[in-house]
Amino acid sequence: MKEKLEKLIQETLVSLGISDTKFSVEHPTDLKMGDYSTNAGIKTGKAREIYNYLSVRQLSGIERIELAGPGFINFYLSREFFKNSLEEIIEKGENFGRGEHAKGFKVMIEHTQPNPFKAFHIGHMMNNAIGEALARIIKANGAEVRTASYHGDIGMHVAKALWKGDYAAGAKAFEEDPQAKAEIQEINRKVYDKSDPELNARYEEGKKKSMEEFRKIYEKLDTKFDFNFFESEAAGIGKELVLQNVGKVFEESEGATVFRGEKAGLHTRVFLNSDKLPTYEAKEVGLAKIKKEKFNFGQSITVTANEQDAFFDVVEVAIGEVFPELKGKLTHLSHGMLRLPSGKMSSRTGDVITAEALIEEVKKRTKGDEQVAIAAIKYMILRQAIGNDIVFDFEKSVSTEGDSGVYLQYAHARANSILEKAKVQGRTLSIDSQGPALRNTHEIERLLYRFPEIVERAGAEYAPNYITTYLTELAASFNNFYAHEQVLDGSPESGYRLAIVEAFKIVMKNGLNILGIPAPERM
Repeated sequence: MKEKLEKLIQETLVSLGISDTKFSVEHPTDLKMGDYSTNAGIKTGKAREIYNYLSVRQLSGIERIELAGPGFINFYLSREFFKNSLEEIIEKGENFGRGEHAKGFKVMIEHTQPNPFKAFHIGHMMNNAIGEALARIIKANGAEVRTASYHGDIGMHVAKALWKGDYAAGAKAFEEDPQAKAEIQEINRKVYDKSDPELNARYEEGKKKSMEEFRKIYEKLDTKFDFNFFESEAAGIGKELVLQNVGKVFEESEGATVFRGEKAGLHTRVFLNSDKLPTYEAKEVGLAKIKKEKFNFGQSITVTANEQDAFFDVVEVAIGEVFPELKGKLTHLSHGMLRLPSGKMSSRTGDVITAEALIEEVKKRTKGDEQVAIAAIKYMILRQAIGNDIVFDFEKSVSTEGDSGVYLQYAHARANSILEKAKVQGRTLSIDSQGPALRNTHEIERLLYRFPEIVERAGAEYAPNYITTYLTELAASFNNFYAHEQVLDGSPESGYRLAIVEAFKIVMKNGLNILGIPAPERM
């Protein structure tokens, strides 16, 4: 309907001799102001003329049009439209909300990125919730999506962990004990060149154990990756690419190989150090080549914490110089930090707060239900714009009063319970039910049909919070509907009311699934 209205308004402007005017068609915040509203009248100064042109047209699905305020034109959808939208939701079922706006487009999304030999902490969990939701949203818009996680399986953190079998102890000794520092540096060299068989065996065993632990956590979070990439495989490729492009993209500087970002308004970064070992920057160049060979993407999205903004600002420009065909195809999406009321975590000091610990802490407040705990955590992460920091509020996260994942799960379970009772009683839903109480449209009907639009916008703007906000508003509307309407009373209207419950359950479940949040049938 939104596209239909946009086209209609554009035709109206052309007929009035107005061209090249940008306008919007949006849902008014207040439902009393209609189902759609356009600012075309304000933008053109021709509100009355546009209104007059539209008001004499027979518009399918539109009950009436009003001119309001300083020039807004509001559209009210018809009873028939809502009836048809319920029918569409029920008919499409789990496919309702899925579109083809991005059909034919290939997207790779890299997220989570826990490093072997280190803990899977709450920062990884935040990244996972965002990355998984984005992958599902973009896929729901019709794109072909592949997911990847990139793991730092070489480097000083590995050497610190292998030194005494404990990363935190190794990190502390590296800072405080010169002898330990020298030993750790030697371990790092041996891991890199694979010169020590005994160390190699310990390394491989530790890496295997770490990846298995990560897999168990992914299972809890309902995440599967198409690819796992490693720094060890990207390092050699990145080094070779940097060396091949010295004098063209990179240059020598005091023994190191650097990229002068100043020419792009950025800053200089080192890609090979003075020992000609590849830095994280060079490895990222190698990773870009590996990704492109594995999946010929049209867009590659990398999700990280915003602490890496400066890194990616430069690296993406450098990659575009090495691979001109990738210019404009690399997107770095950065998020804020997840903090507990006690403050920021630190893995170096051993004060890391693991994802498992957070899940267990929230489980204590959800009677031990892991699905509910994960919903509570993911919702708190996805309820606001991606770039902001989050202070995790334990009590709010498990509230059943609204603005929580638990609230959405309860609404879904309630709808399922109503439908099960109806089945036991032999009642059936009916779009064609008649009755005096059906003359007016319920608020929930005026929200349900919007779901595909919300999914499309969330995909276009990489913003899962649009879906979270919508589902919360929808759940509140459903609870209000259920509190004021008799669904199982056997009245002429009950069949239609059951159809509303069924449609709500479908939309809520589809929305939760797209966000990667569990949707239990009973609670």
